[in-house]
Amino acid sequence: MQNEAKEPRNRKEIKPEGHGERMEKLKTLLEAMRPRQWIKNFFIYAGILFSKNMFDLGMLATVTAGFAAFCLLTGAVYLINDAVDSEEDKKHPEKRNRPIASGRLEIKTALGAATILVILSLIFSFFLSTEFLWVALLYFVVQLGYMFYLKRKVILDVFSVAAGFVLRVIAGAVIIDVEISKWLIVSTIAVSLFLALSKRRHEIETLENDAKSHRKVLDDYDTTYLLDQMISVVTAFTLICYTLYTISPETIEKFGTENLIFTIPFVLYGILRYLYLVHKKGEGGNPEKILVSDKPLLINIILWIIVSGVIIYRQ
Repeated sequence: MQNEAKEPRNRKEIKPEGHGERMEKLKTLLEAMRPRQWIKNFFIYAGILFSKNMFDLGMLATVTAGFAAFCLLTGAVYLINDAVDSEEDKKHPEKRNRPIASGRLEIKTALGAATILVILSLIFSFFLSTEFLWVALLYFVVQLGYMFYLKRKVILDVFSVAAGFVLRVIAGAVIIDVEISKWLIVSTIAVSLFLALSKRRHEIETLENDAKSHRKVLDDYDTTYLLDQMISVVTAFTLICYTLYTISPETIEKFGTENLIFTIPFVLYGILRYLYLVHKKGEGGNPEKILVSDKPLLINIILWIIVSGVIIYRQ
């Protein structure tokens, strides 16, 4: 009788432990999907913003659904990437704390979850738009190419990173069937190259003699001097491209105003502030972290969005 009385009590005590373990595993899996870096997916909104359709609720809902699909897809990409790079990440002072590198998440679990996420994302994309599906699929292929080959090739590694940002912009345009300026696409390439090269510089500075063991391509960049030269070229390229976008006849005709040129100071300040953080504060390894943690830079981005919105939508 005593044993029978204790049995249900023991079962009640086991249940919370099992539930807690499952929740902990889900939290670890979500952490490995790097939700902080999903901020990059906001590039998808460029098409609706610069096509003057931001207040079309139907289009906004469609783009937001596309944003969600890309979050699933990028989450899967990060899981695969960390599984592939687990041994290299263990040699990095920060990356070694990631769930897979630290051993908190098994590789087979990560790859299983990634497979499910990719399938769900592509099915979701298919129902949103066939063109959007093809862009999402191309994005995934490019990321696989980066993980298994391109990340070891000097210069091509940062161009493949830039391609990911550009494909996000294109995806946001095709999902609502709007055109996007070629200058805006080129500007996106320039900005993403700037961020990628700054990240490489940070890795070399942080890892010093261990840089090659963590990422083989860092040995090809050799020193921060070479990267500083590349960053200088890309910095000028970024500002020139954005300036040409604001003054191009196509842009002026589309928005019915020449005032977009007044947003250039925000872009210039953002670039200079980022360079300051890279060179004086030793940052640049996590662009998404800088964008939300550095108040001057965050305020500048918000002001750029507000001013751009007022200029574009007041017409």
